[in-house]
Amino acid sequence: MAMKLSSIVLPTLLVILLITFNVITLSAESPTKESMENEALLPAGGRFLASNKPRAVMTCDKYPRVCRGKGSGGPDCCYKQCVNVMSDELNCGKCGNKCKYWEICCQGKCVNPSLDEKHCGKCNNRCSDKGSSCVYGLCSYA
Repeated sequence: MAMKLSSIVLPTLLVILLITFNVITLSAESPTKESMENEALLPAGGRFLASNKPRAVMTCDKYPRVCRGKGSGGPDCCYKQCVNVMSDELNCGKCGNKCKYWEICCQGKCVNPSLDEKHCGKCNNRCSDKGSSCVYGLCSYA
């Protein structure tokens, strides 16, 4: 009887162990095409060195031509950032000239779009000259 029991239990345990091993192996994350492409972009040291390695950054204070490139923030350099001083509210007309919170930067000048008849509601939105005025960013009709 003891022999019959061990001849049934041993193969059953072996089958269970093999199934468990296969399930664990198959459930492990296999590398995808995207992860393999990302690995190829990393330096030879792998992810650890990639996160700690300082990048060479071209700032406009050293390389002013960076601001003239496609996709830059503007043609002017203010505090190591490319901006357009004709429309940037933090550098309106010149670096560091910050418009008040109710003003916008139009053509390098801080204006109040709620009252300015040349920039009513937005830049270059002129109210007609015949008696209309700018009220709350809308041109009134006279």
